[in-house]
Amino acid sequence: MELKLTPQQLLAYNGSDRSKPLYVALKGRIYDVTKSILLYGPGGSYSMFAGKDASRALAKMNKNVLDITSSLVGLSKKEISVLNDWEKKFQAKYPIVGRVV
Repeated sequence: MELKLTPQQLLAYNGSDRSKPLYVALKGRIYDVTKSILLYGPGGSYSMFAGKDASRALAKMNKNVLDITSSLVGLSKKEISVLNDWEKKFQAKYPIVGRVV
């Protein structure tokens, strides 16, 4: 059964509670990135994405807090293409456990 989490509920999976898995959403799909805790967990180089939909930031290839959102409004074709590449990488590496509602 797939999880359905609101953005607020997704925040609980940001690595601050070690008893919970680590999730990152991309284009509304939630990926379990727990096996990459060194990257996405507290102190990791991508920890700002944990517990959030990082679509816009990954499309723009930045870690700007304002871009860590699911909004794709105003992205260029090149940025959408970059996001689609990230999506393929995530799908190849991490299980999809649900979606953001």
